[in-house]
Amino acid sequence: MTTVPLSVLDLAPVEEGATNVEALARTTQLAQRVEELGYRRFWVAEHHNMPGIASSSPAVLLAHLAAATSTIRLGSGGVMLPNHAPLVVAEQFGTLVALHPDRIDLGIGRAPGTDQVTALALRRSVDGLSVDDFPQELGRLLSYFATGTGTPRVVAVPGRGDQPAVWLLGSSDFSAQLAGRLGLPFSFAHHFSAGNTDYALALYRQSFEPSPWLDEPYAMVAVSAICAPTDEEAEYLAGPVGLAFLQLRQGKPGRMPKPQAAAEFPYTPAEREFVLQRRAGQALGSPATVTAQLNALLERTQANELMLTTMVYDIDARVRSFQLIADEVAAKLG
Repeated sequence: MTTVPLSVLDLAPVEEGATNVEALARTTQLAQRVEELGYRRFWVAEHHNMPGIASSSPAVLLAHLAAATSTIRLGSGGVMLPNHAPLVVAEQFGTLVALHPDRIDLGIGRAPGTDQVTALALRRSVDGLSVDDFPQELGRLLSYFATGTGTPRVVAVPGRGDQPAVWLLGSSDFSAQLAGRLGLPFSFAHHFSAGNTDYALALYRQSFEPSPWLDEPYAMVAVSAICAPTDEEAEYLAGPVGLAFLQLRQGKPGRMPKPQAAAEFPYTPAEREFVLQRRAGQALGSPATVTAQLNALLERTQANELMLTTMVYDIDARVRSFQLIADEVAAKLG
């Protein structure tokens, strides 16, 4: 599609008036379409206790998506390691690799992707929930995939010898530095932490040490992207995700509102400023506008790959956004 690979991050959004069945069917439809369009990867994110997001079980969803597609790489963006025993993650993704060789990515995050009460309900213990535990938990996970000469007492089956492509995800400097030291590819969450992007990527590259996985640093930047025929329509389509994020921050998570409801919402000046600030650094507009915005991001970050997340209410508008970017933007990037 372009010299700069483009990929997709999806959260299986549940729209107001829709069901989980419909949300997951639409995510499947989107994965199939972006595969046809030539996108490199399709990742799903782990979130819990959020009525508007149906991707709470990435491994289960990825098994379904892998069966419904044939060539696109599939992965987690990410599995939030504090929520799980490393052995369970190794077995789940080892199974995916055994079923679909050379197509599975395991993106690992260190945040729980939910509130602390829900995180405790998932893990059933405070063990492993601390930020300080993450490097050790990650090391344990990687060890389950390794094939050495020793005979460990606990073996991941599938898992040992069935290693997916492991990525570290981050929105600050902690995971950036750890990814560099381990020689792993790094994906930065620019879509919700735009202010930290430049520093984190610089730290990743400065910290990088060659590894069995990479000789040189490889950085992917996740960015919100909504492309429509006009800037005005893209702004209208962006309304629901802005309102949904505001309500989440206010402790009132819900399903994605309709665009008209978002357009008519009585924002206070502070609330409107919050929504506008969240859009900073993202790609939103017509193909020409999105091209300029993504090229500016690439020039600034020197990213090896971009991962686009498109949270709009209507599945047809979601698919059209990726179609427009594939047809009218991709060849002009880089």
